[in-house]
Amino acid sequence: MPGAGQLRRDNRSTLRRTFSWHRLREEVIRGGLFCCALLSVMTTLAIIFVLFTEALFTIPPHTAFFQDVSVREFFLGAQWSPQYDPPHYGIAPLICGTFLITGISGLIGLPAGLLIAIYLSEYSSPRARSLCKPLLEILAGIPTIVYGYFGLSFVTPYVITPLFESLLGVPVQGFNAFSGGIVVGIMIIPMVASLSEDVLRAVPGSLREAGYALGATKFDVSAKIVVPSALSGVIASFLLALSRSIGETMAVAICSGNTPTLTLNPLVGIQTMTTFIVNVMQGEVVAGSTVEKSLYAVALVLFVITLGMNLVSQIILEKYREAYQ
Repeated sequence: MPGAGQLRRDNRSTLRRTFSWHRLREEVIRGGLFCCALLSVMTTLAIIFVLFTEALFTIPPHTAFFQDVSVREFFLGAQWSPQYDPPHYGIAPLICGTFLITGISGLIGLPAGLLIAIYLSEYSSPRARSLCKPLLEILAGIPTIVYGYFGLSFVTPYVITPLFESLLGVPVQGFNAFSGGIVVGIMIIPMVASLSEDVLRAVPGSLREAGYALGATKFDVSAKIVVPSALSGVIASFLLALSRSIGETMAVAICSGNTPTLTLNPLVGIQTMTTFIVNVMQGEVVAGSTVEKSLYAVALVLFVITLGMNLVSQIILEKYREAYQ
């Protein structure tokens, strides 16, 4: 029989081997997670590098976009026609079309998504919630090209045209920004509803009970206690949904057309920054030409806009975040 000293030495040796194995496993997991985080950072930096080098700087023997086109013309020009002679590279019509689609979709999708989130969080029964959540997920999973053809074949001829052209006498083009904004607004409803419901349900029940104890109705508790308490998360969901609207491509291209128009009239055809990029990539454009390089300049502007919106959402989250015990 081994002595007590030998048993203690064996136990210490076993513990050291076990500790070393667990430590090695933790280090491997830590390294794997670090590599995943590093991959996302490197991907972002690679995108920034490509956009900036193609649009702003020179890599011999190529030339950058802004060496052929002045910055003043690019940002202040009111005409975008790079494929005509002479070409014009004023991005204002593309920015106007992008924000027109985003504004219409926000007016439709943000209130609807928030109201759905309030219903699911405060009013619905568990059975109703179990039915509504899968339907929202199905709505989020529909391909964007299906939304585009839905807007072109149903929204424009059966909703917008009868309302504006038949009743109000206002002409409606077959491709129009209103149709694109409606379908994009429908597309962002699941995102707003899902994210907002999560933050609404995270509000402590003690706040609701305090409101009911003071005689408040369910509407008062929802509108005056729950929503203000979760305001930072709700606003962040709004900004993320609007970022999705800015980056939407296929649905807008099918519904709103590809005519760069500097207008605030939602009943005419427009072109957004993303649809222009798609058209250039699909068209017969000479590689290395100014037209081909213009897509990098447009993509750079789009990247800066979406980055700015994400930064604003982070600032709002940090400023209005409510911490509950």
